[in-house]
Amino acid sequence: MSQGGGRRSCYDGLPLVAAAPFMFRGFILFAVLLVLAPFVPRGGVAQAAEQRAMAPRPPLAVSVAFDAAGRLWRVRMLDDCLVVDVSADRGATFAAPVRVTAEPVAADGEQRPEIALGAGNEVYVAWTTPLPEPYAGYIRFARSLDGGRSFEAPLTVNDNRAAITHRFQSMQVAPDGRITLVWIDKRDLEAAKLAGTAYRGAALYTAVSTDGGASFGPNTRLAAHSCECCRIALASDSDGRPVAFWRHVFADGTRDHALVLVGDGEYMAQPATRQGWKVDACPHHGPDLAIATDGTRHGAWFSVVGGEPGLFYGAWDRAGLPLAEPLRFGAPNAAHPALLVQGLRVLLAWKAFDGENTVVSLMESADGGRHWSAPRAVATAAAASDHPRLVAEGATAYLSWSAAQEGYRLIPLASSMGSGS
Repeated sequence: MSQGGGRRSCYDGLPLVAAAPFMFRGFILFAVLLVLAPFVPRGGVAQAAEQRAMAPRPPLAVSVAFDAAGRLWRVRMLDDCLVVDVSADRGATFAAPVRVTAEPVAADGEQRPEIALGAGNEVYVAWTTPLPEPYAGYIRFARSLDGGRSFEAPLTVNDNRAAITHRFQSMQVAPDGRITLVWIDKRDLEAAKLAGTAYRGAALYTAVSTDGGASFGPNTRLAAHSCECCRIALASDSDGRPVAFWRHVFADGTRDHALVLVGDGEYMAQPATRQGWKVDACPHHGPDLAIATDGTRHGAWFSVVGGEPGLFYGAWDRAGLPLAEPLRFGAPNAAHPALLVQGLRVLLAWKAFDGENTVVSLMESADGGRHWSAPRAVATAAAASDHPRLVAEGATAYLSWSAAQEGYRLIPLASSMGSGS
């Protein structure tokens, strides 16, 4: 890893025989992209959106999680490696990074590596590794059983090994140790092409590990006809079971959001947001989800209503019934919302460009989302930045945000609404 005095390669710490496969694969990927670039089809709004989604981005995507001891675990890209490091002082300093893998890793706002922690000092990391074929990838997973000092060899979670889309993974670890992964998968689209039939969008597939990440069970389809490249929000219900919230492609062409308890069988298409946005493209703008102890689902998402783009907040009961009309928030250019729930306190963060800087704004509710404070700016960045994320350690909420110039920041978010929060 970098130690000053110039940038080192991820391969510097590997023996040549170990480094060679990764170096060769990177060369092949580069060569294939050069050969294919002139022939990439330009037609189709949806395809153009996916091309933009796959464009190179600065390695800013950072995911974090607090452990029971209050330490902050972080996964990110460093010198072309996927690494994990830990902070005992809430992000002020971090221990030396530990390499998870040197293979290619998709690391941007919607498609980021993820980190989760087990009850017995385990550290779990999931990511998408891109393949040379356009929009193709595999869902990968690695674990540490020694408190993050080393990681086992990665395994591939998708049991369909075609060079097609298996991307945009989300991970959840339940209190009983079950590890659930959900991702966007195009195996059904490819099957439809072979059969000469139409197919809307992609699909969501899931796999579960019941042995602490040593292996994953068979892939099962959670939902047919998902959006192609919006992140999937995955949160824990009050009983620890995973709940998914994603942009779906419904039969009438609308791209509303769906909400389902993972593991209850395949999703029966019923929209949760019901805003009727019809677009033949993926906006690369996924939602977020947080669940209160009473089971209330709090969601935030991007949509276009009445021709105006915007961010929206909504809440549903455990049966998926809406509790209120959606609330539009933020400026018209607001993007990439994040949610956090702490009892009756609900926090919403998002980012927007003000003409000079990117600003992360926050508003909060002290009564479970019924009333909201005025928005306030909590952080700015002068250049490229990651999507904002919200995390909690005990009663304290934080903004987790990475930017090209300002670096990584963990910013405490004191309540502005008094004792009710």
